[in-house]
Amino acid sequence: MLQNKLNQYKLILASGSPRRQQFFKDLELDFEIRLKEIEEIFPLELKAGQITDYLAELKATAFEGELNENEILITSDTIVWHNNKALGKPKDKEDAFAILKSLSNSTHDVITSVCFKTNVKTEVISETTKVTFNELSDEAILYYIDNYKPYDKAGAYGIQEWIGFIGVSKIEGSYANVMGLPVDKVYEYLSNLA
Repeated sequence: MLQNKLNQYKLILASGSPRRQQFFKDLELDFEIRLKEIEEIFPLELKAGQITDYLAELKATAFEGELNENEILITSDTIVWHNNKALGKPKDKEDAFAILKSLSNSTHDVITSVCFKTNVKTEVISETTKVTFNELSDEAILYYIDNYKPYDKAGAYGIQEWIGFIGVSKIEGSYANVMGLPVDKVYEYLSNLA
């Protein structure tokens, strides 16, 4: 439905995330994937959504001067914000364990920013979802890490995986956002362009 409205545009998704790519397929959108290696470093004084806004825009800036008139570049970044610090992707098994142990029996924010860039403007939208975990046993955490290897996921977990089924007791906000993209907001933004 939306694709018909967007026929004059060419969507470019600058994300290697299989989940984000699947969301765009599920929205029945035609898109091209273009990837660039970006060092995801942000100024230490940034907090919460400022971090994801900064990184989503940083990823888009890498394409400066490369976009054609009808192209819309879409980049995004997701972090888990917990105890006043950003939890990114775990470095190794010990890091993943420490992250999940810290999330056990508490509530954290999952924040995603999405940047839309054309050759004339750049806009960023964001979404925050609150996720509450039950108490996770060490055995459950180790089982999850060993079997699901969540090293490509912010906060060391995928809500759509086993740990989400057994661990998440409450969610306030967008479920899709916790998977890495506030799909409803992206759809709304693109609909308003058409």
